[in-house]
Amino acid sequence: MSELAIELKGIDKSFGPVHANKAIDLKVRQGTIHGIIGENGAGKSTLMSILYGFYQADKGEIHIGGRHASIKDPSAAIAAGIGMVHQHFMLVENFTVLENVMLGAEDSPILNKGIVKARAELKRLEKEYEMEVDPDAVIQELPVGIQQRVEILKALFRGADILILDEPTGVLTPAEADHLFRILRQLKDQGKTVILITHKLREIMAITDEVSVMRRGEMVATRETAKTSVEELAELMVGRRVLLRVEKGEAHTGDVKLSVKGLTVKDSRGVTMVDDVSFNVRAGEIVGIAGVAGNGQSELLEAIAGMRPARAGTVLLDGAPVEVTGRADAAELRKRGLAHVPEDRHHAGLVLKFEESENAILGYHDDPQYQSNGILKIDAIRADAQKKIEQYDIRPPNPRLKTANFSGGNQQKIVLAREMERDPIVLIIGQPTRGVDVGAIEFIHRRIIEMRDAGKAILLVSVELDEICSLSDRVLVMFAGRVVGERSPDTPEGELGLLMAGVEGKMEAAE
Repeated sequence: MSELAIELKGIDKSFGPVHANKAIDLKVRQGTIHGIIGENGAGKSTLMSILYGFYQADKGEIHIGGRHASIKDPSAAIAAGIGMVHQHFMLVENFTVLENVMLGAEDSPILNKGIVKARAELKRLEKEYEMEVDPDAVIQELPVGIQQRVEILKALFRGADILILDEPTGVLTPAEADHLFRILRQLKDQGKTVILITHKLREIMAITDEVSVMRRGEMVATRETAKTSVEELAELMVGRRVLLRVEKGEAHTGDVKLSVKGLTVKDSRGVTMVDDVSFNVRAGEIVGIAGVAGNGQSELLEAIAGMRPARAGTVLLDGAPVEVTGRADAAELRKRGLAHVPEDRHHAGLVLKFEESENAILGYHDDPQYQSNGILKIDAIRADAQKKIEQYDIRPPNPRLKTANFSGGNQQKIVLAREMERDPIVLIIGQPTRGVDVGAIEFIHRRIIEMRDAGKAILLVSVELDEICSLSDRVLVMFAGRVVGERSPDTPEGELGLLMAGVEGKMEAAE
């Protein structure tokens, strides 16, 4: 057998005027973890979608295990031993784990016999790869990290020897990401081949054997991971030297612009997610909220932004009260100077079927700049969108393109441009660089610092602890819905980690 699990030769793919892949060659050795990195829109996901049969290449050849393969659809890829875990999971949320694993792979005309066989095989896979999951749990009730585990088990259930993971840690907590890496190493030890698409260079350095770099549709380099560095990879990705740390001067704070007192928020099940939280954010400062996902940060932002009613507490925006316990009104808050970049851009920040120019004004469409007597000024809207595209380097630079056709990082830039360019008094941001490449991260961080220096009050939530510490002037740590501590951004990560795990809080309570 060939020592190569995959060989791509001269893969070329265009979508209208967009040349997504340009004569790409790629070799992936069997039994290795191979990283593929590049800026958003570099063509990484397109290339892997061709390998998985979602797209057909205009030119080029695919070889699996040394043999030419014709992969016309995902079922042909599965038959060739290829599995793919997508950035946005392909699971039926109201099905059980077992039903999702079986879906499309039922091998018995009598379903009950198929279920018995599937349950036994799933149990074997869970034990072999240490990925314990309750087969009868309903997907929508599982945390994101477990849902991803189900996707991997689904691929293994279908006999995958080659596993493609697209931005697998974009929705995971640090602890979940560490567990995923243990699983990937175990898969490698079992002889599986793993292709990891990511923009997180430190993850590439930690987990991969080799890494290939794409830039603007071309494959520009392949390196042995042990013989390269974060700095070299960043420069190869972007085509220039990249500043990997945030440079910011001392904060010059002014009056309190956002005041939160005694805020309590419950979720749809009646569970208290935010428990008597109080803090202030002043003009000219960034207050970061650190914490493991699921400890109330999301509900806190939604309550402040008018997306979710609170059960108790008060919020003041620039000294004036905000209605938070009654009928929340996000539109009114926008008019009063509160801009919000939501954590989940797909569900709360964008309408993917809309054009880029339409999303660029979403929530502000009744502004006289964009409409007159209820009639939208289409030319003005598109001109404004084009200006934002240029300012934020959104690719492709086409305001008429459907937003679903932009990469995740460029979708994030669309939301950031819309909210930041409103010149808000207070800006609240959830996960500003989720799914964003290193070049865009540098731009977004610089823009956030510029807004702070212009006197804006900024509340920042991120699961990336180094991002919180780099950007923030003060760090609040949340655990189990409460603020359990305030620290300076130069506090050792170990101390912050203990607070995030609730350890210090438990010790204090015991005393």
